[in-house]
Amino acid sequence: MILKASERANAANLARHLMNTRDNEHVELHELSGFAADTLHSALQEVQAIAKGTRCKNFLFSVSLSPPETENVPIDIFESAVNRIEKRLGLEGQPRAIVFHEKEGRRHAHVVWSRIDVRELKAINLPHYKNKLNGIARDLYIEHGWDMPEGFKRGRAPSPLNFTLAEWQQAKRLGHDPKRLKEIMQECWAKSDSASSLRNALLEHGYFLAHGDRRGFVVLDYRGEVFSLSRFAGVKSKDVRTRLGDAPDLLAVDETRQWIAAKMTKQVQSYVRELEEKYRKQGLSLTFRRKDMVDRHRALRAELKQKHTERWQNEECSRAARLPRGLKGLWSWVTGNSRKIRAQNEKEVAETQKRDRQERQAIIEKQLSERRALQALIVLRRKHEQKMLSRLSRDVIDYLAMGEEARELVQKRQDQDIKRDHGPKLEM
Repeated sequence: MILKASERANAANLARHLMNTRDNEHVELHELSGFAADTLHSALQEVQAIAKGTRCKNFLFSVSLSPPETENVPIDIFESAVNRIEKRLGLEGQPRAIVFHEKEGRRHAHVVWSRIDVRELKAINLPHYKNKLNGIARDLYIEHGWDMPEGFKRGRAPSPLNFTLAEWQQAKRLGHDPKRLKEIMQECWAKSDSASSLRNALLEHGYFLAHGDRRGFVVLDYRGEVFSLSRFAGVKSKDVRTRLGDAPDLLAVDETRQWIAAKMTKQVQSYVRELEEKYRKQGLSLTFRRKDMVDRHRALRAELKQKHTERWQNEECSRAARLPRGLKGLWSWVTGNSRKIRAQNEKEVAETQKRDRQERQAIIEKQLSERRALQALIVLRRKHEQKMLSRLSRDVIDYLAMGEEARELVQKRQDQDIKRDHGPKLEM
């Protein structure tokens, strides 16, 4: 499983993120140990208060554990991996919290440790923790027979399609596929040797090259949204300046936006809005199905949790009733019968916990299977949407370049696309 970690501060923000039920379909606080508090928010605030007695700024250590997307990983494997990390990094005995998240058919865990050693009132040093976690992650892939990611196979070589959180959020907000956007810019960069050739290559995909205010050269879409050329193309700013030079023919960002706005007639703008609205409506059906499924799954889990609580209370009463009281209890203690009863109770408690965990794991796996089937349809629809968005960008370029003659060309292209893509329709 992929292990990502960071030393953190700001306990309140981290707690809000981990207990966020808006962006996650299921959130479960699985363990809270070593804290006086009984909620995650209070527990992390507790660490923050203790850290004020030290010089440590990043008093929390957070690790996310993400198994392969298609694997159903039991809780025992997550806990074993957490214990292994804890031992390898020297965090044994430190207060920790474990939270499970589920989203889009994927289940992963977050673990947060306190770095503050309360006996010596100083922070535990975590040297080379990234290398140590990578070693544990590789071992987990090998031990469980999971397909190892390309990043581990290549060693330290980074994927050319890696993107930052800001890049991902910017692209997703505008309806772009972040990976595809990087592919386009890297492809255009690779086949160009000047500002003119790069501008023409980007125009073929519906993007505009411009001078940025602070970032040298940037790329704009037909909405006027700005993307960093160096970040999305995966090259250094110095290399961009060397290849493109001053590029006096390029407009600035504001000038490019004004040029696009001047060219985008009301007819074109109406056409763009019409297509965007059409694509938005196509996703509503799957969105409603996803929401209905998440609500139903949450209700079933809450029902199972209530069932386990009630059954546990009844069984606890039965186990307590076995222990005799008064003189009988004293005689039972003298004869050793009480020890036998307690041993039997402890054995039953362990079996009960195992039974409840298996039932919980079974319902999680069943729901994950159902959610993954729906996610496959959602991904397929997204691919269709990205293809449509790409065509829309090219169409807008044609409109900008050709004016009134563009509609006939666009209609012809759309007819050709429909014939080429003719096949099984996506069921919504």
